[in-house]
Amino acid sequence: MSSTQPPPYQCQAYAYPLNEVRSIPLGSHSAASPRLALRWLRERTWHITDQLDPAYAQPGLHWLTDQPEHERALAYLAGGTGYQLTLYDDTARYVLAIYPLAASA
Repeated sequence: MSSTQPPPYQCQAYAYPLNEVRSIPLGSHSAASPRLALRWLRERTWHITDQLDPAYAQPGLHWLTDQPEHERALAYLAGGTGYQLTLYDDTARYVLAIYPLAASA
């Protein structure tokens, strides 16, 4: 594998305000491995849940400590399938996704 090849995983986070057509980018990242992609997803999930009211943050906080779900995400990514986490509050939907770049071709 040449060092000039792009990393095999794309990570993205978007907010979708309710009653609006547009999305708001919250960050993106290219990762060389499923573990690095999942690390990015955990960091972004923490940043988002940290800004939500406690009741809305709870699902994200639970996901952050759900080791079996992290292992499932790693298995999906290693197998060439994307992984998505969606969080909500009363104003927006927050979508965090990782997908293998080969899957988008």
